[in-house]
Amino acid sequence: MPEFKPIPTPATKYPKEIHGKLSDDQEAHRKTVLAHFNGHDYQIPDLVKGQLSDEEKFWLSNECILRYLRATKWEPQAAIKRLEDTLKWRREYGLYDKVTAEHVEPEGVTGKEVVYGYDTHGRPCLYMFPSRQNTTEPERQLEFAVWMMERAVDLMGPGVEALDLMINFADRSKNPTIATARTMLHIIQSHYPERLGLAVVINVPFLINAFFKLILPFVDPITRNKIKFNPTLFSSTSPTPSTPQPLISDSDTKTDITPETPSLPSTLEPESIFTPDMVMSSGWGGSRDFTYSHEEYWPALVSLCTSRRAAQMSAWRALGGKVGISEWDVKCRAASSATFTGMTENSTSQVNLAEKVAGGHVVGVSVMDTVPVVE
Repeated sequence: MPEFKPIPTPATKYPKEIHGKLSDDQEAHRKTVLAHFNGHDYQIPDLVKGQLSDEEKFWLSNECILRYLRATKWEPQAAIKRLEDTLKWRREYGLYDKVTAEHVEPEGVTGKEVVYGYDTHGRPCLYMFPSRQNTTEPERQLEFAVWMMERAVDLMGPGVEALDLMINFADRSKNPTIATARTMLHIIQSHYPERLGLAVVINVPFLINAFFKLILPFVDPITRNKIKFNPTLFSSTSPTPSTPQPLISDSDTKTDITPETPSLPSTLEPESIFTPDMVMSSGWGGSRDFTYSHEEYWPALVSLCTSRRAAQMSAWRALGGKVGISEWDVKCRAASSATFTGMTENSTSQVNLAEKVAGGHVVGVSVMDTVPVVE
């Protein structure tokens, strides 16, 4: 029977230090950036109301600071500049007020973008189907894409910091403009560093292919290596979620995480990251029979993410409510504060998948994480 709603976040806890322990120099750089934003009188430069809101302090987590440091090759002043650029962009773009579920919902009625499922390392998958384009407003189309990325972030469990993009360009009559694709790529590179785990692009039309050939030489090598065109998605030797792979860091940092510990994949090839029972069947060849029903999917996604966000904000405040608190600590505290109840028989397929992603070690799925599948 088809599924209509998002899959709950896998219950596993991935390693807190997924990129390995920091060197003494790296720790000093982290403290430099943290001290800059933790100053009592800190104001975002060039803004009339530059004081950080709680949402902005929440966003400026320990892992966020480290992502920007890795993206700037551990140059603290460069990381500070990029963080402040993103703080300004998030305000100006309206992520805290304008770009709401109500604002972008008209873009979502056809299911052209869907957060659904996870890879073998717990990373949420954001599917994009450009052929389902139903509007003619490029600005709101981009806002919708950003809003969906933010929802994927909401659904990341402890120790998960990245998402997978699954883009199917089938039906070439409704593909995005080159300008839209370029702007989206710029947003990801500039304001979501190290958030892209993998981008799988299939059925690439001629114009989009030509665009990528022109633009990819100017894309940073790390991001470029994560974009895979028409790859083999599965293989007979694909790892199962119970056999997690060793870590590879965007910054090539070493780690002392053992092969028995869940971590990031050691290769960026899709066949090492996906198994058929984690991927949609339609257009992708997986075994998940997902059918988009806006009336079922949309309210479930909004409710799921709103509840998770509220629980995490509550946990963040309980942990001190300041810049630099660990996302891992926040997510673990939020999960432990809820009770594993309210499961229905129809949720079984979702729990089974969560168990597989968790390597069979279910540590508890909270009420907020549980949205039954309609079958």
